Amino acid sequence: MSELATLARPYAEAAFKRAKETNTVGQWSDSLAFLSAVVKDNEIAAVIQNPKIPKDKLTGLLLDICQGKLDVEGENFVKTLIQYQRLSLAPAIAGLFEEQKALYEGYVVVQVSSAFPFTDEEQGNFASNLEKTLNKKVHMNVQVDQSLLGGVLVRAGDRVYDGSVRGQLQQLAKRL
Repeated sequence: MSELATLARPYAEAAFKRAKETNTVGQWSDSLAFLSAVVKDNEIAAVIQNPKIPKDKLTGLLLDICQGKLDVEGENFVKTLIQYQRLSLAPAIAGLFEEQKALYEGYVVVQVSSAFPFTDEEQGNFASNLEKTLNKKVHMNVQVDQSLLGGVLVRAGDRVYDGSVRGQLQQLAKRL
């Protein structure tokens, strides 16, 4: 995974730099998310990986699929990725772009796994507490994971806060 990030990083940084220069960060974010979804499709991924398909045919196919979702710069970006055989990196590029966008806009995307669903009030209170802890605005993605047994597991960038019963039982087992 780290190799993908290493390969994708220069493309994400270049895209983000251009997005800031042209004040189109949101548009680039949407375009990269759409391209990422297209590339993740199993049938499209098979076409991308097929060495028998010429680059110009692949370019035409992707630009047809992305018609209306990409501006001229986005189309040029896709052409560059195809030319250098980096199109399969689109999901990693989109992820790195979103990380830079979050830093630029002063928030952090937090993945929260909870054993039980949050009510709106609980989610608001939890987000408020996370903002105080992280000293940043928080955008939470909450999912229910019943394997946690109870509590929550929070991933904020490279930090992990494990307040789950499963995690506590694992820590107890290590100590014993």
